[in-house]
Amino acid sequence: MSQLFVVTRTRGTRWNYARTLEEQDHWQTHAAFMNALVHEGFVLLGGPLEGTPDILLIVRTTHADHIMNRLADDPWSRNGLLRVAHVHPWTLRLGSLPHK
Repeated sequence: MSQLFVVTRTRGTRWNYARTLEEQDHWQTHAAFMNALVHEGFVLLGGPLEGTPDILLIVRTTHADHIMNRLADDPWSRNGLLRVAHVHPWTLRLGSLPHK
């Protein structure tokens, strides 16, 4: 049975702080990869946490290991631009998200 997870990714060693998010190497392939995860219902919400080096994702899957395996295929993971900092199971108590 699937459950929700909160995933925090943070900038990796190859992040270029002189560039914006969209100017980072491999931006187009990273964006296409992440959009595909949204399209299939794996990533439900995501975006940068302003004023931090972190990205927050809300993910629906059956196991935390699945998250690590899927995100390892992200071009930004493979190229050292992002890494997973934390994965936590999450129980949504207020509001709702689409069910799949």
